[in-house]
Amino acid sequence: MTLARLAARHGVATAHSPSEGVTVPVPDATVVAVLAALGVDAASPEAVAAALDAAERADRERLLPPTLVLHREEDGSGGTVRPPLDLPPGTRLRVTTEDGETVDGGDWSGLPLGVHAVGAEAPDGRAATGTLIVSPARVPGPGRRGYGLLVQLYSLLSTRSWGMGDLGDLRELATWAGRTHGAGFVQVNPLHAGVPGAPSDPSPYRPSSRRFPDPVHLRIEEIPEYALVGPERREELDRILAEAAELRERVLGKGALIDRDAVWEVKRRALELVLGAVEPGPGRRADFHDFLAERGSALEDHATYQALAERHGHHWRSWPEELRTPRAAESAVRADPALAARVDFHCRLAWLTDRQLADAAAAAREAGMEVGIVHDLAVGVHPEGSDTWAQQEAFAAGMSVGAPPDAFNSRGQDWGLPPWRPDALAAAGYAPYRGLLRELLRHAGALRIDHVMGLFRLWWVPEGREPTEGTYVRYDAEAMLAVLVLEAHRAGALVIGEDLGTVEPGVREELARRGVFGTSVLWFERDWAGTGRPLPAGEWRAECVATATTHDLPSTAARLSGEHVGLRHRLGLLAGDLERERAADAAETAEWLGLFERTGLLPEGPGDEEAEIRAVHRFLLATPARMVGVWLPDAVGDRRPQNLPGTWDEYPNWRLPLAGPDGQPLTLEQLAASPRAHALLRELGARTEGREPSDRAGDARTAPPGARPV
Repeated sequence: MTLARLAARHGVATAHSPSEGVTVPVPDATVVAVLAALGVDAASPEAVAAALDAAERADRERLLPPTLVLHREEDGSGGTVRPPLDLPPGTRLRVTTEDGETVDGGDWSGLPLGVHAVGAEAPDGRAATGTLIVSPARVPGPGRRGYGLLVQLYSLLSTRSWGMGDLGDLRELATWAGRTHGAGFVQVNPLHAGVPGAPSDPSPYRPSSRRFPDPVHLRIEEIPEYALVGPERREELDRILAEAAELRERVLGKGALIDRDAVWEVKRRALELVLGAVEPGPGRRADFHDFLAERGSALEDHATYQALAERHGHHWRSWPEELRTPRAAESAVRADPALAARVDFHCRLAWLTDRQLADAAAAAREAGMEVGIVHDLAVGVHPEGSDTWAQQEAFAAGMSVGAPPDAFNSRGQDWGLPPWRPDALAAAGYAPYRGLLRELLRHAGALRIDHVMGLFRLWWVPEGREPTEGTYVRYDAEAMLAVLVLEAHRAGALVIGEDLGTVEPGVREELARRGVFGTSVLWFERDWAGTGRPLPAGEWRAECVATATTHDLPSTAARLSGEHVGLRHRLGLLAGDLERERAADAAETAEWLGLFERTGLLPEGPGDEEAEIRAVHRFLLATPARMVGVWLPDAVGDRRPQNLPGTWDEYPNWRLPLAGPDGQPLTLEQLAASPRAHALLRELGARTEGREPSDRAGDARTAPPGARPV
């Protein structure tokens, strides 16, 4: 029981409930390992007793917790401080705001929004400092209802792409979707910096850094200095362009998979040539220097990691001892001009990428999009990446994030992502988390948070143990949400939480109270507490993004045809008999199609795939959901999932280009010319505006010459 008390004090669960009425104890060895990762020795009964005694003594002597939260209510007044203060009589309080103003005393009702420093002095001489987060009550909401596109950017190639979709393609997609079809947003996969070196991990959800974008997404020709390359280097640049064209042709014309490493190799050489041959003008140079000053040491650390990884590989724990921490590496950079030049190069890449992200966001707004670009925050980072090197004290060593066993995976999951230490976040006033959100929200109309339940708790798996031997570790959700709401408020951005799967009671309600939208996927929306039948449209929640599918699920065409069952069978992923699985899947699909027919959403009747897909989206529009998301492959009948969980080499996850029903890749230009896509998006645009669908300017009949219709 003493171990359980110690674990509880540090937010470490000693049991979990995979389903209602079922409780599974956590092995003591797991609890001991997790406590060790939090800096608590629980290796013996004596150590446990000593740690518990020390914690209780620290509680008695502590004047302030590391971080306090104050929510600003809708009327501008201050709410209750959490955790509540219990100070000795006569204790003096002083708050120093972000702007440097001081407020003496405990009346904090007039404090401005922000992250402030608070100090306390007790009559007995004790003193303490902490962080006070003053946050709005809720995240901003959308002004009006709308629909948008969900796309994995790498998969959307245009005739100008260098082998994978880029930020120029994102700008074009947003402009076309907004102006032609009245779309209100485009949601993309995480654009975080990938782990350097080859072969790299193609998953955008296991990045090197979540704070900085990956320059592999740059449209090289749109860098201003590109056009200024002189004739003495133009021949070399033309050879690189020819290689880029070959990469594009391999994917679009020869059936090759998207090869991020090959794309980056070509782009890196082009960037080195352009930046080495042309000096930016005075205005551009001033803009770059402002960018460096705004990003500060965080960017310097990231660029230093990138430069060191080029020399020593990305496994920073195997680097020479003097390079294993950012501050120690500073002297190495100063003493090595070549290394310093590479650090500068990577800083410039971050700047160029940031500016193209800004261009895409501006284009979305100019196209009339209510929300604009929705960026995606992955749940974690690679254990040997830039973030873990730069912020070592914030991550729990020897731990990995995953998921406990459930009805979908009896073995649980280990995602290979080191978790943040909740105690380190609190001690730092949530600075790493605040910095991350601020960067991602710079050019975002909304931010999607993958596995948003991680703001409350995460399943930690000790290194060398099975996922079944993990346990939940709790975070201060009050503080995590306060920071999220504050940063979203400052950016004027919405927040969307991916809350699919196992969600503990009360989490969705608390997220909704803070204005965080959820994610509702058609096939999962059933009356689970009653009949188990499809949930009628009127009973869906309003504060969500409603969609037919996601990047981890079958496309709608594959779902309606049952092809996804055959794919899983071929890869050995089906738990049961193939024919039984097919029959159950067909019955489920028929149930939904029957609902669409009865409610007048499928007047054509079943059997026409395009009509059925339109009916799916008519149903989504019939729900009260404030945002409706269209998985872009659904607009053209693509049958392949972008990611098939549970596979690695068996399936080309994260490497497939957008394709039509025949599996032939489609360019962005062909997408814009597609009568099938036009019919679906025209109807969605019209219905979200409250009118009947009709032809409008800019439809498939005005497509560029030579574009192949779908």
